[in-house]
Amino acid sequence: MWRLLFLILFPVSLSAQLKRFEFPRIKMGSSFNIIFYHTDSTQAVLIANECYAMVDSFNNIFSDYSPASEVGRLADYTPLEAINVSNELYELIVLSKQAWEKSYKTFDITIGALTQLWRKAKAEKKFPAKEAIQQARAHTGFQYLSYDVFTRTITFKKPGIKLDFGGIVPGYLAQKIIDFLKSKNIHAALVDASGDIVVSDPPPGKKGWTVAVNLPESEDDVWDKKLELNNIAVSTSGDVYRYMMHDGKKYSHILDPRTGYGITSQRNVTVIHKYGAIAEWLAKACSILTVKKSLRLAKKQQAAVLIAIKKGKKIITFKTKNSDRYF
Repeated sequence: MWRLLFLILFPVSLSAQLKRFEFPRIKMGSSFNIIFYHTDSTQAVLIANECYAMVDSFNNIFSDYSPASEVGRLADYTPLEAINVSNELYELIVLSKQAWEKSYKTFDITIGALTQLWRKAKAEKKFPAKEAIQQARAHTGFQYLSYDVFTRTITFKKPGIKLDFGGIVPGYLAQKIIDFLKSKNIHAALVDASGDIVVSDPPPGKKGWTVAVNLPESEDDVWDKKLELNNIAVSTSGDVYRYMMHDGKKYSHILDPRTGYGITSQRNVTVIHKYGAIAEWLAKACSILTVKKSLRLAKKQQAAVLIAIKKGKKIITFKTKNSDRYF
């Protein structure tokens, strides 16, 4: 997970009936916030608790920190053996396979061995050896993971494959919560899962939810133009919070599965898409790919993207033509 890269500007409710409720918590190792409009405070608290129960259930499935989670238990798999998995895990594996294929193999949930290697290196403040990276890369690749659409089982084709859903679960979960809130007749809502944001209808009296985007390499400075969003998702990627320095070079927490190293470009990527999970994996892929390929990929996925690259003291931007309508 990575920390929030957006500054959300919360409007004041103009409705005499609907009230704004905000429920921030620390979940899945990072900040999580659910905001919605409702007429009853007691009901609002109950619904928020149901939402966070959903968050906990997803953490019990997808956490790669806990050996007791469903993903954690997959470490004990036997290669070439069909494994029964939960519907949620199966659904996200299928979606991740599509993302892997569409992203030129830059988005890969089988990157877990590399993730754990770099996580340990950062904790110990010791840059990983080239040999260790090569060994972890040998256990990375979606070609070593298959699934059966009829039995809804998965199979690992070689030992040592570990899964990391950190680049897609927050956006996927934020979308699930928005859909759940709609089922409760709550249509003006925002869910912020560690910086991956999904919104439904605008707050009362507003055209959209106002979201500010950070400048590259800055925790506090934002673009002078703000996003105005409704019924859509937005995700961002950058290295302002999580990185590792080595020989004067900044290695991001975003790993390129093709090399095994964290990316070194000082780039902020903001992606807007109809669905939270797609916005998130696109943000990761567009952080790794060349600008030209990133813009082409975003266009194919009917997404809007803004790429800001810091070169010296200058910030150079690239964007899809459809991005201006959101600012």
